Amino acid sequence: MNAEQLKNLFKRYKEPSLFGRYIHNGSIEKWLSGAIQKSKIDVIGKSVQGRDIISITIGKGSKKILMWSQMHGNESTTTKAVFDLLNILEGDNAVSDLILDQCEIKIIPILNPDGAKAYTRENANSVDLNRDAQQLSQPESKVLRGVFNDFSPDFCFNLHGQRTIFGAGLTGQSATVSFLSPAQDELRSITQTRKIAMELIAVMNAQLQQQIPASVGIYDDSFNANCVGDTFQSLHVPTVLFEAGHMDNDYSRENTRELICHSLLVVVRHIAIAKTLKGDVQGYFDIPNNEKCFYDIVIRNSALGDIAIQYEERLEADNVDFCPKVVRIDDLSNFYGHMEIDANGLEVLSGIGEPLKVDSEIDFVMMNNEKFALKPKNI
Repeated sequence: MNAEQLKNLFKRYKEPSLFGRYIHNGSIEKWLSGAIQKSKIDVIGKSVQGRDIISITIGKGSKKILMWSQMHGNESTTTKAVFDLLNILEGDNAVSDLILDQCEIKIIPILNPDGAKAYTRENANSVDLNRDAQQLSQPESKVLRGVFNDFSPDFCFNLHGQRTIFGAGLTGQSATVSFLSPAQDELRSITQTRKIAMELIAVMNAQLQQQIPASVGIYDDSFNANCVGDTFQSLHVPTVLFEAGHMDNDYSRENTRELICHSLLVVVRHIAIAKTLKGDVQGYFDIPNNEKCFYDIVIRNSALGDIAIQYEERLEADNVDFCPKVVRIDDLSNFYGHMEIDANGLEVLSGIGEPLKVDSEIDFVMMNNEKFALKPKNI
C-alpha cells in the first residue's frame, strides 16, 4: 500500500470521537455502543479500582495477532490509532476483507484504565505494569498474561507513547515513530523470533520513510525480564514494541496517530498476505538508534547561556496542560529544540522580570521588553 492509499483510508475511517491526549474508558464508550458489525467486545477483567478492562476481537483467520495499548495510562496516541484501525476493519473495503479472512486480531485498547483516568504512567497501586511481567503482582498484569495464554497469539504488538526528548539518531530529526524487537535473553541474541519481529518493523519503516524520512528510531534492546515485550519474546512469540513520538507542533499527537494507524494497517496486511515470514532483518538495522538529544524549547545565546525548557504534562479539569519548566542552563550546542529562540546575547527574564533559573515555571519570557509565549499551540 502506498502513502496516498493509507491517507485516504485514514481520512475516511478516522474515529471522530477521540482527540487529544486525555483518553480513558469514558472516551471510548461512544465507539463501544455504536454500530459494530464485525467485532466482538468482552470484559476480560477489572483494574485495581474496579474499572472494566475490555478486549475487542475481529477476524476469522488462522493468524493470531494480540495488541494492547495504554499499559501506561498517559500514553494514549496508540489507543486512538487502534480505533481508527478498527473502523477500517469494520468498513466495507478490500483491505479489510483480506486481513479479516487471514487474521484474528485481539486488541486491549486500555490495559490500565485507572492510570488512563488519572493520566499517570503507573496503575492505581503506583506500579509500572511494564515492569511486572514476572511477578504479575497487579490485576492488570494478570489480565494481559491470561489473554496471552488463552489466545495463544502468533504475534504481539506492545503499543506505547514516547517523550519528546528523543531524536532518530543525532541528525536533528525527531523520533516521530520508534520501534523495537525486544531482546529475549541477556546476550540479546538475534533469534529467529526476534528476526521475524525485525522483519515486521522493517516493513513498517519502509512505508514510514515515504512520509517522515529520517524520523524513525529504534529503542535500546537491553534485556529486562520484567518487561512484558522481553517476556513474550522469550516465549517465542514475535513481539514488536511501538512508540508514538513527536512531530513539530503536534503535542496533541494527532499527526502521529495517523502514522501509527498506517503502520498497523501495513504490518497486519503484511502478515495476512505472507505465506511465511523468513526474518529479513537488513531493513531493521538500517534504522538509527533513538538518542536523547531534544528539549521542547531551547533559547540560544542568552546572557546566561543556552536555556532548555521542557513541558510537564498535568491533568487539569479533564484537560492535559503543558507547563513550561526550565530544566537546564548550559552549553546546549549538542542538543536540539522542537522550538528554538535566539536571544542574541540578551538577558532572558520571567514574566515578573526575574532572571531564569533551573526549575522556574514560566508561560512566557521577556527579552528586550518583547514577550515570547512558550505554551504549545493547537492543543
